[in-house]
Amino acid sequence: ERADPILATLRAADPDVIALQEVWAEGDRNQAAELAAALGGYHHAFAAKYEFEGVWFGNAVLSRWPIADQGHEYLPTPADEDEGRLVVRADIDGPRGAFSVYSTHLHYRLFHGHIRQEQVRALCAYIRDTAVEGFPAVLCGDFNAVPDSDEIRMLTGKAAVPAPPLVFRDVWELVPGPGDGHTWANENPFASAEAETPARIDYVFVSWPEPGGRGHATSVALLGTQPVGGVFASDHFGLVTDLRY
Repeated sequence: ERADPILATLRAADPDVIALQEVWAEGDRNQAAELAAALGGYHHAFAAKYEFEGVWFGNAVLSRWPIADQGHEYLPTPADEDEGRLVVRADIDGPRGAFSVYSTHLHYRLFHGHIRQEQVRALCAYIRDTAVEGFPAVLCGDFNAVPDSDEIRMLTGKAAVPAPPLVFRDVWELVPGPGDGHTWANENPFASAEAETPARIDYVFVSWPEPGGRGHATSVALLGTQPVGGVFASDHFGLVTDLRY
């Protein structure tokens, strides 16, 4: 029931690049490919690690411009946990030069901070080693962690960064956006059903420095905060941001 609201929300935003999490694939069907086609010939990169009864669960990047190269990296997952987490990379051949976009999704349980920290270490090492030069790396995703958590502080230089000199700016703090920025919010019935504390747990990060202002955020707002046909597109609100390019 969320398929049409997802597509309508993305069409209304009309973004050049989209980072998606919890993307499904089954047999010949791939949600990333179907959304890319429905949006009018977007390109896509998709990878998954977790499979349940023949259905794969992963992340994707969609782009209005060609994707020159793509890849993915599996993130650390303890043997006794069944969450398969990864990061998807898309090197986008945009009209003003190439840039790398990463889409990720970290472990979700509140007591999984130690796992998320290990995942952030692997994530940063992968980005440092693979991002194209000339434009800051853009990292998007569902981090399942609030801004003052150790794993987010590691990304933003408020704690020891795991892969120097790589460090990121949190777009919501850089602009900042309107309101509290809660992407997990009780206004959304898919979220309120869990009876959890509202929080800002989804992010757009841009690596620093930003030579000549490239990659600097000029605006950010929540996305998908209203239902379409009575249905919210996701249990999370998304983020839409403008970056200098």
